[in-house]
Amino acid sequence: MNIVVCVKYVPDAQADRTFSQDNTTDRTNVDGLLSELDEYAVEEALKLAEAGEGEVTVVTVGPDGAAEAIKKALQMGADKGVHVLDDAIHGSDAPATSLVLAEAVKKAAGGSPELVLMGLASTDGTMSVVPAMLAERLGLPQITQLSSMEIADGKVTGRRDSDAASDTLEAPLPAVVSVTDQINEPRYPSFKGIMAAKKKPVETWSLADLGVDAGQVGLDNAWTKVESFTARPPREQGEIVTDEGDGGTKLAEFLAKAKLI
Repeated sequence: MNIVVCVKYVPDAQADRTFSQDNTTDRTNVDGLLSELDEYAVEEALKLAEAGEGEVTVVTVGPDGAAEAIKKALQMGADKGVHVLDDAIHGSDAPATSLVLAEAVKKAAGGSPELVLMGLASTDGTMSVVPAMLAERLGLPQITQLSSMEIADGKVTGRRDSDAASDTLEAPLPAVVSVTDQINEPRYPSFKGIMAAKKKPVETWSLADLGVDAGQVGLDNAWTKVESFTARPPREQGEIVTDEGDGGTKLAEFLAKAKLI
């Protein structure tokens, strides 16, 4: 099975994240890594490949540092990687990103992959819309937010859980599927995997290599963008209330003043 996994290089969620002067995410002064939610998609692809005759290709779109996201996926066990790197992509929104990904996926798969896997959302944007946009551009059926899945008889079947119910969904292959963090437990790269990753092929493509016009991507052509932002105010010291029998009253007064009750 030819499986393509789309992953994203994101700022570390544990770091102090902010924006650059052009109101785009600051990726220069913050450590980056493979989006944690994408690790579940990589793991699911590896499990499917190990269960049969399969090859896993990891595709990412991003700056120089995005090569680290591919590196992590290769260390986990993916077979090869593709890094779409072009200065014109900077500031692209979800529609533009899906366009670049669609062309990269088709080129990486030699036409059409049998399965495209993605995480639930990126941990920086958390929009969860790119899987649907990618499926539309590829002309493939989509199933999103699966907490379990299996491949059999030329189709993918999975379960989507919500607060109210669980639904069983299926689609014929090829298809685009996004998975949640409930689907598996991503493996840690082994020493053998880390060493093997150094010899695995990674290709770097530009927009020209994909036949994408630079006028279709980038901050100047984005449909959505950040107009302004304000830094989070420093945390203030909390108020200590000594309970002298009237603690409940004081708590109620505090909540009322804050318009919480």
